[in-house]
Amino acid sequence: MKFMTKNETDGMRHVIVIGGGAAGMMAAITAAECGARVTLYERNDRMGKKLRITGKGRCNVTNDCDLNTFLSNVPTNPRFLYAPLSHLSTADTMAFFEGLGVPLKTERGQRVFPVSDRAGDIVFAMEKKCRESDVEILHRRVQRILFEDGCAVGVALSGNAEDRADAVILCTGGKSYPLTGSDGDGYRFAEALGHRVEPLFGSLVPLVADGKLCASMQGLSLKNVALCITDTQSGKAVYEDFGEMMFTHFGLTGPLILSASAHLKNMAPGKYTAHIDLKPALDEKTLDARLLSDFSKYKNKDLINSLDDLLPQKMIEPFIALCGIDPRKKVNSITREEREKMVRTLKDISVSIKGFRPIEEAIVTRGGVSVKEISPKTMGSKLVQGLYFAGEIIDVDAYTGGFNLQIAFSTGALAGSSAAYGDQ
Repeated sequence: MKFMTKNETDGMRHVIVIGGGAAGMMAAITAAECGARVTLYERNDRMGKKLRITGKGRCNVTNDCDLNTFLSNVPTNPRFLYAPLSHLSTADTMAFFEGLGVPLKTERGQRVFPVSDRAGDIVFAMEKKCRESDVEILHRRVQRILFEDGCAVGVALSGNAEDRADAVILCTGGKSYPLTGSDGDGYRFAEALGHRVEPLFGSLVPLVADGKLCASMQGLSLKNVALCITDTQSGKAVYEDFGEMMFTHFGLTGPLILSASAHLKNMAPGKYTAHIDLKPALDEKTLDARLLSDFSKYKNKDLINSLDDLLPQKMIEPFIALCGIDPRKKVNSITREEREKMVRTLKDISVSIKGFRPIEEAIVTRGGVSVKEISPKTMGSKLVQGLYFAGEIIDVDAYTGGFNLQIAFSTGALAGSSAAYGDQ
């Protein structure tokens, strides 16, 4: 990514950025460093409200991988991102934040975090850079984009106020986490100017389960389990991974579940089944030997009082019910067939999936402004001169692992430089 200093430009274009999140701040910084006079409008009373809670407050900034690996983690319109990611690569993003005084570290899966594990450090660094770059930050809500003769010419604000500009960059986010300010305003602005908005769904979102099994274990978090989600009709696996998940009153959530949700297309009740392997490190033979050892230790106890070494307390009663065994049956009376049923259940707790939780609970939004109407080389609108897009508002989404934030940074940087130079 190359910045042009202000004294290298022949004139000073005025660029308005709507939205002070990851994409908006990067767009504003880039446009300012490319010589534009930049005004950033953020409706919240502080910048980066959603950015502050990403990665459970740790902020998974990016993923330290090559371009092809990155694109393989983007299920929706990956080829559109080739130019933005070439403009600002994952390595560029890491260098950018290190240059702002935020040391980074790389963890499992090439996920990159600030060493401090504080998302606030990323927000503070970006906001500080905005101010150092003379970006004017105004905490006001934009009502609409001004449109004249096929061009975006500024924004309308409350109280009949207007702010005229040479270019407007829409970085208003999606519809997930509305309490952070992402309530869909940007989609309405885009539609009002003739842009198509693809249907909106939650991605990286908790799953609703059929039955009462999950509710009976509400609040129980499992670590080091294997998850396989299958298409019920074909029996084929659509997602497999190993990690952490949690049972809730409505179904399933946690890192494994959120990642899986991005792979579930055309959701319908009963279309998918989640298979949970509680002991992925043990095969059935080894697990049976483990059960025999525990049964020998607790041979005079009731079954319900003999599984504390094997399962979390909150899971014991639901597990025995799944196995169809009398919980008060003495351990020394358990048959071989019952023991085999326990082993099979330990290796496969099956949960029928009913659907997704509401989009408001999703980490990112699937859908958005159609990429067919945006130039991938500039992030400029193909329909409206002077209008640009960046971040989650675009119909592009990725899996977990820092990919979605990198998309915000890359599209923001490209939109910022294009708007500053007038490239459409």
